[in-house]
Amino acid sequence: MAALPVFRWRLAPDGYATRRQLRARGLRPGGQPVVAQLERPRRRRGPLVAYLYRVDLAKPVRPMTPARRAALDRANRARRLCPQCRRDAGYVIPAALGTCVPCAFPEGATDGVAA
Repeated sequence: MAALPVFRWRLAPDGYATRRQLRARGLRPGGQPVVAQLERPRRRRGPLVAYLYRVDLAKPVRPMTPARRAALDRANRARRLCPQCRRDAGYVIPAALGTCVPCAFPEGATDGVAA
């Protein structure tokens, strides 16, 4: 397997794009392999790497189907449901808390925290 061409940050030739750049154009990689990479040097760690795909081989983004939209709505609804009180919190429950804010911090358990 040949090594990928490496370009410095912001110096990739025309015709290459990252996943996000493809998505902004309404495209997706479409199963093509990574053809190059960008490297952005950092001082104390290894370089940041972004993988590049060929724009001419990219395919259009698949349209959102009614079934896919319904599945996404169900998944997002589940992220709003508090596992403790079983109510819709009205927001996505933080993973750090695991429950809605009223369940995580019931009244009287603030331990001197000023309101």
